[in-house]
Amino acid sequence: MRHKVGFRKLGRVTPHRIALLRNLATALFERERIRTTLMKAKELRPYAEKLITQAKRDDDRLHARRLVAREIHDLTVVKKLFDDLGARYATRPGGYTRILRLGPRRGDGAEMAIVELLGSEFQPEKAEDKGKKTETEGKPKAKAKSEGDDKKKASAKGKGKKKAAGKEA
Repeated sequence: MRHKVGFRKLGRVTPHRIALLRNLATALFERERIRTTLMKAKELRPYAEKLITQAKRDDDRLHARRLVAREIHDLTVVKKLFDDLGARYATRPGGYTRILRLGPRRGDGAEMAIVELLGSEFQPEKAEDKGKKTETEGKPKAKAKSEGDDKKKASAKGKGKKKAAGKEA
């Protein structure tokens, strides 16, 4: 039994494991959906959710931003985390991520999963929207002619004729 065992070591030494979680969290916040092994996904979930909870803080936002910047080294991702994701989950008490199992990987049989942020799910078009075309889709676009287009067409027609005709033109 695994009593009082806090986390999975993932077959890595501590600094490597920390770097792995940082990279996975950065990719998750950047793309809002990543594909990884199931064990890495299960370790990533609490790590990422703690960072999102920090991003939701209203009091002492500068300190929270600095705490998150210790873990996430890409400042554009930190900005997105505080501006977009923190605002998206402001009223949600927790549970910001979802893990979807994909089944075994073909090469080595490792159990795969998708980790996604809630609110970034795929939303297919409704059945009635698919049949309708918008005004711009229904009309073909008129191509603007320029002098360069006419010269290209003339030279393309001349290539099919005999070499002597090409020298005269």
